[in-house]
Amino acid sequence: METEMSFCRWARPVAMALATVFLLSGCATTPPEEDPVFIRLNDLDRRLERLERILSNQSLLQMAQQVQGLEAELRSLRGSLEQIEHENSQLRTQQRDLYGDLDRRLEELKSSALPVIEAPLTPGMLPVPGGSDRANYQAGFDTLKAGDYDKAIESFRQFLATFPGSDLAGNAQYWLGEGYYAKRDFGAALQAFQDVVGNYSRSGKLPDAWLKVGYSQYELKNWRGAREALENVVREYPDSSAAGEARQRLERMNAEGR
Repeated sequence: METEMSFCRWARPVAMALATVFLLSGCATTPPEEDPVFIRLNDLDRRLERLERILSNQSLLQMAQQVQGLEAELRSLRGSLEQIEHENSQLRTQQRDLYGDLDRRLEELKSSALPVIEAPLTPGMLPVPGGSDRANYQAGFDTLKAGDYDKAIESFRQFLATFPGSDLAGNAQYWLGEGYYAKRDFGAALQAFQDVVGNYSRSGKLPDAWLKVGYSQYELKNWRGAREALENVVREYPDSSAAGEARQRLERMNAEGR
């Protein structure tokens, strides 16, 4: 297309130039309207004009076809967009309905749920009835951490009665003493810690149990028993954290003249 248009642009001036040359050369002998060269040039000029009109019409036709194609694509895109918007609207409606149904069911569950009342742990009752030793030990320990010392004491008492051969028995005995100590029942605490020392010689809680024996004796104002227990911690378990605490309490007793 561009080649044909270029041809038309330079062909017309060339034809006119040739016509001028021939006219000038032959005007003395032959009238222009009878000159065969002039006639051929006029014919050539008319053909060039028709060719230009044809090419111009073809360019407009192609442009029109392109515009029509673009309009068709635009209509297709608009249709797709409308379909997507419709589907999104349906999804939003379904989502609202789903959330509404979920909220309704939750409200029904709340209104129909009975209040949960935690029953007190009675003598002879494990914190996790039918559970393993580890489950009951963990339940008692969690209760102690929560500050419910009475329940923790009963939990560990039941644990020791039910699982006397458990690997956790020594630890349970120690935490039983901690429960009494937290309640400031230093006599019961002393007995519980002494049971760790006397009955669980392989327990990893021995250094701490000896330390708490000394603390309990201190609270009971049995200065000699306190000093003996604290010095035993320093002597037998010098690298333990319990030994560091024992040294601090011995220094305090020295400062107090105990």
